[in-house]
Amino acid sequence: MSLDVVGFGALNVDKLYHVNRIAKEDEEAYIKYLTQSCGGSAANTMVGLSRLGLKTGYIGKVSNDHGGNLILENLKKEGINTDGIIIAEGRSGSVMGFVDADGQRALYVDPGVNDLFKPEEIKIEYFKDIKILHLTSFVGESIKAQESLLEELPSTVKVSFDPGRIYAEKGIKYIKKILQRTNLLLINEEELKLLTGEECNRNSIESLLSYDIDVIVVKRGSKGCYVTNKEESYSLGAFPVKCIDTTGAGDAFNAGFIYGLLKAKNLHDSSLIGNYVAACCVEYIGATAGLPDSQKLKKNNLKYLDH
Repeated sequence: MSLDVVGFGALNVDKLYHVNRIAKEDEEAYIKYLTQSCGGSAANTMVGLSRLGLKTGYIGKVSNDHGGNLILENLKKEGINTDGIIIAEGRSGSVMGFVDADGQRALYVDPGVNDLFKPEEIKIEYFKDIKILHLTSFVGESIKAQESLLEELPSTVKVSFDPGRIYAEKGIKYIKKILQRTNLLLINEEELKLLTGEECNRNSIESLLSYDIDVIVVKRGSKGCYVTNKEESYSLGAFPVKCIDTTGAGDAFNAGFIYGLLKAKNLHDSSLIGNYVAACCVEYIGATAGLPDSQKLKKNNLKYLDH
C-alpha cells in the first residue's frame, strides 16, 4: 500500500465545553455550550494532510463503542486509510476540554484502550511503502509499541515526531529512543523548556540537534514559529486572524509543514504553509473544522504553494 503519511498516536472523541473562563483551584465558572468532535493529535494532522490532497493512513486502537464508531467513521469520511486501526475490548479514548472566550483551553484525557497497544499488534507491512511516519503521544505504555516499530521501520521512511506535553513532561530520557530515529521534530516553546530546561535559544536547540535530528520546528503560537536545521534558521510570524479556539492549532501547523516538505518546499516556505493552516484552524471551534483544502490555499493566492 502506497501512502504519503501514516499517523501513530492516541485516538479520542473531544468534548469541548465552552466556558466564561477557565477556573483555577477553588474557583467556579460556568459552561455556555458544548461541542463534540473526533480528535487525537496525530489524527488531526492526518485530517489536515488528507484535505490538502495527500494519501494518509493511521495506526491506533479504539473500542467497539459509540466513541470508537464515531472515530472510525470520521477517519474514513476524511479519506484516511484505517487498515492499521485495531478494535479492542474496553472504552475508546476521550478528551474533556474547557475553552474560554479567548480560545485558550484546559484538557483532561481519558486514554481508554489507547494505552493497550502492544508491540506485537503492529503490522510492519503497513509501513513498507510510506514516505513519513508521524508519531504523537500516549498517556501510558503504548510508547513501547512506537519504539518497537521504529526498530523495524525501513530506513527509507522518514519520522516526524510531536511529543506533546504528555511526553515532554516525562523528560528527554523517556523519549530518547524516538528522538534517535526522528528526522523532523515538531515542538512548542513550553515542551522545549520541559525537555531541555531552557527557553527557545541556541543551547536548547543544539541539545536536541545532537540526536541527529534533521529539522526542528518550535511552534510559538501567536508569535509564529522558529525552524532550523544544521545550516539555516528562520523565525516567521503568525498570520493575523481572530482566534476562536486554539484546540488543534499545533496539529494543524504540523499538517501544513509536512505538506510543504512533501511538495519539495524549503524550510521557509514549509513554515509559511504551517502557519497558514494553523491560522485557518484557530478561526473555528474544534481541531479540524477550519482545516483548509488545496483549493482554499490557491484562492488565497499563496504563490509559494504552487505545485
